[in-house]
Amino acid sequence: MSDVFDQIRKDLASHEVVLYMKGNDKFPMCGFSAAVVQILKTLNVPFKFVDVLQDAEIREGIKTFTNWPTIPQLYVKGEFVGGCDIVREMYQMGELQDLLVEKGISTSA
Repeated sequence: MSDVFDQIRKDLASHEVVLYMKGNDKFPMCGFSAAVVQILKTLNVPFKFVDVLQDAEIREGIKTFTNWPTIPQLYVKGEFVGGCDIVREMYQMGELQDLLVEKGISTSA
């Protein structure tokens, strides 16, 4: 599991916004992943996606890494933000936009 955690830490350290999701940014493989991708695209936020369906170790490892049982998982500047419901609610309340600005990530909103 430490190799998986090392890979996760590397991804989080080398990208400002990382989304662990099912599928990819062009073809999300679940509605929850699609919803988060749509929010990020609406805000014009560049992000790295990690398709957890391609690697069972990453799929299970990310859940253990954050102690969060579901996918997708959004990270901003290495900090876990939440899953689909949290991200959607934060977006609707303007809190996600505020967080991105606070972290120095420009958005179109």
